[in-house]
Parts: sequence; C-alpha cells; structure tokens
Amino acid sequence: MARIFITGSSDGIGSLTAQRLIRQGHSVVLHARNAQRAADADKACPGSEAVLVADLTSIDETRRLAAEADRLGPFDCVLHNAGLYVGMENVPGRSGLPSLFAVNTLAPYLLTCLMARPRRLVYVSSGLHRGGRPRLEALERSGYGDSKLQDILLAKAFARRFGGVESNAVDPGWVPTKMGGRSAPGDIEETIKAFATLALGEGFAKGKTGKYFANSEEGPCEEVADNEAVQDGLLKRLAEICGVEPPE
Repeated sequence: MARIFITGSSDGIGSLTAQRLIRQGHSVVLHARNAQRAADADKACPGSEAVLVADLTSIDETRRLAAEADRLGPFDCVLHNAGLYVGMENVPGRSGLPSLFAVNTLAPYLLTCLMARPRRLVYVSSGLHRGGRPRLEALERSGYGDSKLQDILLAKAFARRFGGVESNAVDPGWVPTKMGGRSAPGDIEETIKAFATLALGEGFAKGKTGKYFANSEEGPCEEVADNEAVQDGLLKRLAEICGVEPPE
C-alpha cells in the first residue's frame, strides 16, 4: 500500500485520481482550499485518510500545510495537482502575490522544500508550457503557460538535487474537467490512470526521474526546461520571493 498526498483534490482530476487510488487500496491524503471544498472532497472520496485545508495563495498557509502533511507522513508520493487557469494572473492572493503564480509555481516549490522527501514527486504541467517562458526576471507576472513551464523546471531541478527521489512532470491533456471544459476531446480516464501510475512509480514511470510525460509516455518538452542554469535560477528567484531556500 502506498501513501499519497494530492494537492487540489476537492474536484476534477485530483479528486478522480484520489478515488482510483483509494479503490486500489492505497492511503490518500486530500487537500482543499477551504472548509466547504474540504467537505466536498471528503464526500467525493470516501475512505481517504484525511483532508487538509490551506489556501495556496497564502505563503503562511502553505507553510502550515507542509507541517500538517508531514505530521501525517511520510509519503510515497506528493502529487502537485493544484492549479489555477487563465484569468487569475492579476488577481492578488492572500500574500499579495498574483494568485496564479502563487498556486501554480510558488506553492509546489514551498511544499517540496518544506516537506520530508517522498519517494516520488509529480508536478502537473500542461502542453501549453510550449508557449511559456521561464520569466526569471519577472516571475510574479507569469501567465498560465509560463507557470506550466516552471513546473517542469521544478521537476527537473529537484530530480537533480534529490538523490533517490523520482521527480517528474506530467501533461494531463485537454480533458473534460471544470478547467478543460465539457467539450474537451481528451480521455479523462486515461489521464487518471496516468496520474495514478506516476504516483505509484509503476509502468511507464518506473525508475524514471527528471522526465516530462504526455499521453502515458515520455515526451519532449521545451528545450529550455533542460537548461540547468535556468532550473537553478528559478529556485534562486523563488527562494528570494518566499524566504525559503531549496534543500540540497
């Protein structure tokens, strides 16, 4: 039995992945933004171990979430699934930073730095990262595509830093969720299966680290994501913004 912590698991792919893993007999800790969404998560995922509540636009709440998760740990996998979409780039979050940047990029960085190292880290990216830029000079102005490129940079940076930890990024595809819309053509069942496979380190993900996966197979990503100087530059800038240094 594996123990998995999934951020942003009150609905959508996060919730559906949690449900699949619970049915398979694994222990899953959920995360929701507020008490109402936590109740929704608990109802949707009977058998979950716990539901933790934190608004990831708040640095303080994200730090608290890391501590609360660690008290329930250790985990075999932390799946960084929480994310905001286009339209939230200029909406201030609880810490005053743009909500999209805080949730999509800063929160997974903070949780990775502050939590005990799991056996596996999974960062949810997107094919839209191909239109993004690292934006190291202006991280707070990152758009959606930028943030999804940054998630790949995080996966690859921590794959280099954390020996014995499998750290990968995954593209869920354009699937029919609240974010993707009802008309999305992708197969959500295949996406859920892929997320669970990565969380468990099985199948196509077995023994892999520092990779980007799409359609349940290793795929190419933007060349800049493999630039170690850019990876390290992202960690440096995030540390400057939140005051938490990346562990060696």
